[in-house]
Amino acid sequence: MKKALKRSGIILLLAAYLMIFTMPAAHAYIDPSATTYMIQAIAGIVIAVGSVGIIFWRRAKKKLKDKVGIDFDKNKETEEEVVAVKTDDEQK
Repeated sequence: MKKALKRSGIILLLAAYLMIFTMPAAHAYIDPSATTYMIQAIAGIVIAVGSVGIIFWRRAKKKLKDKVGIDFDKNKETEEEVVAVKTDDEQK
């Protein structure tokens, strides 16, 4: 049984090798719609990598702030929160 599985595995690997590496070159036309699809895929990858980079940058900045004690927000101006509360007279 093991010998048969080993033999079939070798045959499958050989078949995969022959299919991949002995394939003739395709001189094909690239359709414009395929080109726009590739551009969209590349743009999506760039956006995803940029987002991940920003997330890692913020985490590194936070760790640096915690370890070294640097305050990156010391010169930022903040406003007080405004909360509107309706009284019973205003709701009618």
